Amino acid sequence: MNHEKLVLFLLRLSIASVFLYAAIASIIEPQNWIGFLPQILRNLFPPTPLLLAFSIYELLLGIWILLPWQTFYAAVLSVATLLGIVVTNIGVIDIVFRDFAIICAAVALATAYFPQKK
Repeated sequence: MNHEKLVLFLLRLSIASVFLYAAIASIIEPQNWIGFLPQILRNLFPPTPLLLAFSIYELLLGIWILLPWQTFYAAVLSVATLLGIVVTNIGVIDIVFRDFAIICAAVALATAYFPQKK
């Protein structure tokens, strides 16, 4: 495996691991994660099914990031998701500040797979 492939694999693995961990942990211990859902959404929808739906989304996104298919779009969706998490949880920046590093990793992955005209 050459260095470029290894770097891209490690970027995929690092981003995917965050989504997969959060998805699995929130399914196992939802009470630890419901507080991260935006209050406006918790007012509109029952929190437990909403968290389950978001967990399934994160699980699918984590798997997609690992697959070598449409990586650019998966990375862009990862950036958008992580930005949404940070913005809606800015009050707990001491917890979500780490997401900035993951956002940068997802931007790097998107940049590496940016569609080029032929």
